Amino acid sequence: MSLFNCADDYILEDDVVLLRSLQLDDFKNLLPFSINEPDTWHYSLVTAAGEEGLKNYMQIALEARAEGKEYAFIVFDKRSKEYAGSTRFYDINLAYETLQLGYTWYGKKFQGTGLNKHCKYLLLSFAFENIGMLRVEFRADNTNERSIAAMKSIGCKVDGVLRGNMPKRGGGRRDSIVLSILKDEWFGGVKDMLREKLSG
Repeated sequence: MSLFNCADDYILEDDVVLLRSLQLDDFKNLLPFSINEPDTWHYSLVTAAGEEGLKNYMQIALEARAEGKEYAFIVFDKRSKEYAGSTRFYDINLAYETLQLGYTWYGKKFQGTGLNKHCKYLLLSFAFENIGMLRVEFRADNTNERSIAAMKSIGCKVDGVLRGNMPKRGGGRRDSIVLSILKDEWFGGVKDMLREKLSG
């Protein structure tokens, strides 16, 4: 049985990045992105753009954590000594030993720097090796090529596409691509592949 508890505070870190539980007072750390880079949430149903958008975004994340459904992290880049964005576990199902990893976003200066791979390595290691998950799932808008490529690059396999499975913020419906990594795949090569990319 997993010892993971959404009520507990966790810190995941390596030499490049530190992930810690998102707190209410992190509003000030993320506000510059909300004000200056509102397009960051173009593909997201829930936007954190603007001051009110960020307040709502954080309130949803913290309430979901209190309910044991989600666990949001704030991302700190050790190289620049700056906060870089956020990510989270969601749809946490300890009984089925599955969760989803998503709601991931970074400020523009941190995109393409390798930061995401460090975050994913830490999060996947924690999910499979500490929480005891058997499957970690990822989803994205099927038109979000950048996000899909990033997921494939860390070893995710495509499960399929859910047609019209959720609304778009601007109206209409989106198709969501579903990808995943299984525990056997993590220990069977994905972990080593990702670690090599980090060291290389």
